[in-house]
Amino acid sequence: MAPSAVSGIVTDQTGASYDAQAATDLPASSTGVLPTPKFADPLEEREYLKGRLALAFRIFAKLGFDEGVAGHITVRDPVEPSSFWVNPFGVAWPLLKASDLIRVNSEGKIVDGGPVKLLNTAAYLIHHAVHVARPDINCVAHSHSIYGRAFSALGRPLEIITQDSCAFYNDLAFYDSFGGIVLGADEGRDIAASLGNKKAAILANHGLLTTGQSIEATVFWFMSLETCCRVQLLADAAAAGRGGELVKIGDKEAAFTHATVGSEIAGWFSAKPTFSLMEREAGKDYTL
Repeated sequence: MAPSAVSGIVTDQTGASYDAQAATDLPASSTGVLPTPKFADPLEEREYLKGRLALAFRIFAKLGFDEGVAGHITVRDPVEPSSFWVNPFGVAWPLLKASDLIRVNSEGKIVDGGPVKLLNTAAYLIHHAVHVARPDINCVAHSHSIYGRAFSALGRPLEIITQDSCAFYNDLAFYDSFGGIVLGADEGRDIAASLGNKKAAILANHGLLTTGQSIEATVFWFMSLETCCRVQLLADAAAAGRGGELVKIGDKEAAFTHATVGSEIAGWFSAKPTFSLMEREAGKDYTL
């Protein structure tokens, strides 16, 4: 079905406004779907984004992407875009609330936020570098997920072997250096440089990193990339066991599919059920 453009600003019952033009990548049957809300007041947008970020951490926790104190998700602050909101170091993700989040400026100083004002140095060094290098994105996610870590140790790029992996066709970087825990600015800048204009990266011997204009798309890309790594590992093992080779998707077909399933709006829409479910499970607790 051919894409259909829609236009105009729609306001929902909460008073949030949505730019319907952003849904141009959706099929005609889906033009009633509303993308990320737009706010006239950046302070209101800040509170909304903090709530969505809190949900993102709870989703990651439910999926087992939290291990110890490793991992971080950041969102650019709409009031002071040179700063971002991030999880405080050591606060359990399943319990994280909007009021727990901390805001970090461009110098790595905590300038706002909850009672636990501890910052993971690696979170700042990696995410600050990506946010600076990529003004087109607002959210960055990184975690030491199991299958992402396992695949990152193979030292090779993900193969395009499923429809879902087409979302990362020519849109996935491989950072082939591991220098230990990221404690230097150079490492963060190198990761950002390796990412380039792509939406995701596999960090060798480390894990996955995804980005997006919205929190929702960033979270979905991480979920999907983790699954793609798992599928690749399973497919590799099965192929090795029978002495065969994997059937890869052709470049033309992969590019065509990427245009449909790899867009920002596709990522946002794909995350919608997961966020709706977590909202229901969390009640109002995450917004406190």
